[in-house]
Amino acid sequence: MTSIVAALALAVAASGPPPAVYRGLDHAVQVAVPRGNAAITVDGVLDEPVWATAARLVGFSQYAPSDGRPAVNDTEVLVWYSATAIHFGIKAHAEPGSVRATLADRDRIDADDSVQIFLTTFNDGRQATVFGVNPLGVQLDGALSEGTRATGGGGFGGLAGGREAPDLSPDYVFDSRGRLTDYGYEVEVRIPFKSLRYQPAPTQSWGIHVIRRVLSSGHEDSWVPANRSAASFLTQSGTLAGLTDLRRGLVMDLNPVATARTDGTPRPGGWGYDGGLPQLGGNLRWGATPNLTLNATLNPDFSQVESDASQFQFDPRQALFFAEKRPFFLDGIEFFTTPNNLVYSRRVTEPVAAAKLTGKFAGTTVAVMSAVDDVEQSVSGEDHPFYNIVRLQRDIGGQSRAGFVYTDKIDGDTSNRVAGADARVVWRKVYSLDLQGAVSRDVRPGRSVTAPLWQAAISRTGRRYGFRYSLRGVDDEFRSASGFINRTGIAAGNATNQITTYGKPGALFERWTGDVSLDGTWQYEDFVARRGAQDRKLHLNNNVTLRGGWRTGFSVLIESYGYDRRLYQNYGLLDGDVVRPFTGVPRLPNLDFVLTLNTPRVRGLSLNTLTVLGRDENFLEWASANIVFATLGLQWRPTERLRVDGNYQLQSFERRTDGSMAAIRRIPRVKLEYQATRAIFVRWVGEYTSQYQSHLRDDSRTELPIVVRGADGTYSRARGFRRATFRNDVLFSYQPAPGTVIFAGYGATLEDPAALLPKDLDRTPGLRRTGDGFFLKLSYLFRM
Repeated sequence: MTSIVAALALAVAASGPPPAVYRGLDHAVQVAVPRGNAAITVDGVLDEPVWATAARLVGFSQYAPSDGRPAVNDTEVLVWYSATAIHFGIKAHAEPGSVRATLADRDRIDADDSVQIFLTTFNDGRQATVFGVNPLGVQLDGALSEGTRATGGGGFGGLAGGREAPDLSPDYVFDSRGRLTDYGYEVEVRIPFKSLRYQPAPTQSWGIHVIRRVLSSGHEDSWVPANRSAASFLTQSGTLAGLTDLRRGLVMDLNPVATARTDGTPRPGGWGYDGGLPQLGGNLRWGATPNLTLNATLNPDFSQVESDASQFQFDPRQALFFAEKRPFFLDGIEFFTTPNNLVYSRRVTEPVAAAKLTGKFAGTTVAVMSAVDDVEQSVSGEDHPFYNIVRLQRDIGGQSRAGFVYTDKIDGDTSNRVAGADARVVWRKVYSLDLQGAVSRDVRPGRSVTAPLWQAAISRTGRRYGFRYSLRGVDDEFRSASGFINRTGIAAGNATNQITTYGKPGALFERWTGDVSLDGTWQYEDFVARRGAQDRKLHLNNNVTLRGGWRTGFSVLIESYGYDRRLYQNYGLLDGDVVRPFTGVPRLPNLDFVLTLNTPRVRGLSLNTLTVLGRDENFLEWASANIVFATLGLQWRPTERLRVDGNYQLQSFERRTDGSMAAIRRIPRVKLEYQATRAIFVRWVGEYTSQYQSHLRDDSRTELPIVVRGADGTYSRARGFRRATFRNDVLFSYQPAPGTVIFAGYGATLEDPAALLPKDLDRTPGLRRTGDGFFLKLSYLFRM
């Protein structure tokens, strides 16, 4: 009976004026969005009468790997809005059996078919909120702020082409349901205005992009016929016009959080656990106006429900970057982005309290944050470190902008302050100029130092030919206590030229890019004095995209590394009973070959690998070595609920003088997830790290043993070692919506003491627990 009533209602609706159709291929991308007042259920079935009156977005074209061609698969997007929300209905056509969809945790749908909606609610062509869904309605969300992060050239993948990837860290509250159909799949999406920031105007227009990812072909289709060669993706968006009388109501999110943890350690006679009282905290989000949001937090939770994955440090002169994961800092994180990462919220390690204001008005993006850290993070152990961060960006013209950033950290009688300005200028749609300058002032008792950072880059993002030329300098004394600078005291220049060719429609070969990259790195003082570069690189990169989503690449790396005396200032050579100075050979030549491969998912399996083979520098001894760097990733989706992700990393240095192994490190990692429902999953992560390093010697010259000077000024032999550790993490997660969660987990670290014994001794391997812990997090999102 219900289906009959629905059919009659649809027939009545169809007897009225037909819905407007906007065909992207015909550049009909200015959409008059109809307004409706119907109360509907988001169930993935577009059978309510209001859907018959929705605007229809059709006529998709291919965006990647080659733009401008009609899409192979038909896609129809229906859109209408009510007083409190905007609604999207998606009808995606596909060949029978070709749709790939799994139940997954939020943002984990990269191996599934999906549709992503980019809403530029300030209609500025610079930043967008991203809402994505897979065919089962599993959600992906984040933010895209174009041109706010500096991108380098010369990587194995060549210059970036097409749209920038959104930051998937932020989470927004919206509703979605989806289902597979006989023609493909159908998804329904409701985005409440409470979850959006937008212009404070009675009538407004929003920019919109809709991207569909088709995993069976490896294609991305776009409703707007966007050009990949343009410097901006968002400025090419269509428009949702005539939105009126949008009602958010009171936007007040209260998110109380309770956490508890207990840590175990070995003790004489057994194993003991130390756990304090449960910690109470909370987050508050207030939408003061449609375009300005205030966030505050007290005693924010640890939120580390999974250990950071281990990374290889290919160059010991560069620090490793780990992404932010804490909810308070993730909300509005896109407003704080700067070139060179002058804002890095993980510097606030154990905040007691924090508050921030983010938004945009009159063409200016505003982000202000203050935080108080725990006394344990103080230099003195008695003071609370205070952080203050201000980030402003001003729109200029259609695509350009100018920005300002100020950060400070005050810790007792020490302080660090950084002030900087940056700009992005875009002209003729494919050319862009990025500039940044910053100054830090570091104050300590009896010492005050001021130092600069600067960068300039010019790019062309042409369809057939592109280039990027950049120059960047960081003074030895530049410090950013609120940011992340992976290496100071250098100047670096890069020149990359790239060409692209495209295959014919339906051909096996779809796209090839080849680039030549020249790269030089100077000690900063040498650059100022106009002396030669310390490290010189010539990279020849080739990357191919084949039909069906197969991608492969091959690179030749011709490099020459100069001796860095500062890295070895504590090294010495043991000659009998005498410690002689360590002076490495002036220059090491390198020749490496790189192979990459990324496969689509075939019968539930997909693979990605990167392998580097050749002659490269061994930083441990400053000598040439035969190196192997390899990463292998395997993803297996045996069912729509079970996900298995395996990763293996290998890094080895074999001495060229006698073939002996100087060092080798292996890290296999497995993640198992079972998604019982969209809200409930169980996860296990296991990571094993084995590391071997031989006794260090002056392999490039004298063969004498290497000694290292300690903090007390005495030298000790750099002896070899073996280490083996295993990290084990188990998590139960219930997360029906962002902010409402139950996390219950266990983590343990195990070591193999036999790995520390010499190789020639009888060793009985076995992992022994050296530390573990249980944790529980409960939180609930109250939306008022």
